[in-house]
Amino acid sequence: MGRLPLSARAATFQCVLALLASLVLSGRALGISPEIQVLEATPDATASEVASGSLDSRFTGTSFREHASRGDYFWLKIHSSAPLNTNLIPVLVVHAGMLHRMQVYAAGSNGDRPLPIAAHAAEFAGARDTAFVLPAESGTVYVHVEPPGANYGIPRISLSDLQEFLNRAAGRARIITLTFGALGAMAVASLLVWIVLAERAFILYFALFALQALYVAYFSGQGFEWPWLSIATPLTHYTWNVASALSGAAACLFVREMADLRRFLPRNYKLFGWLASAFLLLTFANLIKLIGYEDVVNAVGNVLFLGASLYTLIIAFVAWLRGSRSAGWFLLAWVLLEACTIAVTVRLLLYPGLERDGPVYYALPLSMVAASLLIALGIADRLRDQRRALTEAERHAQIDSLTGVLNRRSLIERLEAACKRARARGLPISLLFIDLDHFKEINDSYGHPAGDACLAAIIPPIQAELRQSDVIGRYGGEEFIVILSSADAAAAHPIAQRILERVASVRVEGFGEPIALTCSIGIATSDMLGVWGEHLIAQADAAVYAAKRSGRNRVQLAMPMAA
Repeated sequence: MGRLPLSARAATFQCVLALLASLVLSGRALGISPEIQVLEATPDATASEVASGSLDSRFTGTSFREHASRGDYFWLKIHSSAPLNTNLIPVLVVHAGMLHRMQVYAAGSNGDRPLPIAAHAAEFAGARDTAFVLPAESGTVYVHVEPPGANYGIPRISLSDLQEFLNRAAGRARIITLTFGALGAMAVASLLVWIVLAERAFILYFALFALQALYVAYFSGQGFEWPWLSIATPLTHYTWNVASALSGAAACLFVREMADLRRFLPRNYKLFGWLASAFLLLTFANLIKLIGYEDVVNAVGNVLFLGASLYTLIIAFVAWLRGSRSAGWFLLAWVLLEACTIAVTVRLLLYPGLERDGPVYYALPLSMVAASLLIALGIADRLRDQRRALTEAERHAQIDSLTGVLNRRSLIERLEAACKRARARGLPISLLFIDLDHFKEINDSYGHPAGDACLAAIIPPIQAELRQSDVIGRYGGEEFIVILSSADAAAAHPIAQRILERVASVRVEGFGEPIALTCSIGIATSDMLGVWGEHLIAQADAAVYAAKRSGRNRVQLAMPMAA
């Protein structure tokens, strides 16, 4: 039987203790435990000798743990005094490693024909349940066990019926298949989004949960039963250890992007890069096990996983406190995943016979799927914040900071777009060029803060006369331009006149004597002048200067030049 995974990771928050305790302590053993004896001091016994019963006197009730731990071949005598239900198909269930070889013989046979294997069922940690159909006429069978080597675990034997065995195996296969499919689908979707957006978080999400999918497939044992993945069967525990180490590296790179550590905790951003390198080294360290350093590698791996998990939880929590919302999503997912992982690991350590128990088989896969969904929500929330920040930055780039209207560059862009639409539809467009009167004298007499206050004060009166489709922007200094879409000279002149009157009613206070304001307005229309874009601005500018020469505080319409 395979080893427990390197990824014996731990959660640190007390809020998960209840979940941990319930998952670790609950459960029940499955099947009926028969009477088991081991054949002592006869390693070369043949199947015919054992099955005939001639060696029954040499079977004792001592434990066969020592034989299994040394990797010796041994015989077991299984006897059940419980009556067999004739309405069911009784089976002997041998729980052992995938690489164990076992043969079962009925008592009283000549040993030339072992009992048929009814079904296999993959189990956690490289184990496999094998069901042998029991003969109806005998309650005693002999099991020949050939371990693949030392330290491959102790086989466990129970009695059940075939239907219950198949139902349980189908339920486990179903949940792991669905989990693998869900994680794989989330990973592939993330990869496709990364191809379009080239956002680093998506490719790291793909790597993390693709590896998690492989991990749960191999650690549950189901992956060894599937096409393509079954090619790794001879590697047994190396498969999930490698997938776990690589997913640790991907998680380190992912969390620093997800929590935006470059901005919130720059030093820790670099440390997570070093942690990812350590996990990559751990991946290659699995090769060292082949020459006898397995315990050292496992110990180093467990310490690394434990330290990285604690460090990740702390850093994600600190980043969340400092304002990283996506770190909060990751923190929630990580706590859930780590709580279930350590609970399953502790449960397998305390109760080695419960790999087939429901809480063990369902908790870890479902926590992985839940974590993938929570982290996906975190990425979406992060992208929303980035889009909001980008939108805000774009808005600030278009807006004049003093008055809150469009700046000159954005105003001209809007004018060009408006003229293009108007010409395509055969509609007129008008410009109002508004110039605040005596602005230099206001600055000289009251100071520049007073001048700024005057510029800001005339915006609301102007906007009160505009339609929703109209646009206002600051052209420069005390000059403003209003774009009136689909407006000819007859529509533009009344609007300009009302703006003139509204501005004349404004009084700016706070700088001594209230400051009275007036403005001059030049109107240029495409229907009268036959020009567009910045040529309209030039015509409206000339008209406003004519208004000022005529005494200010008036509206002047730009007229076409005589032919």
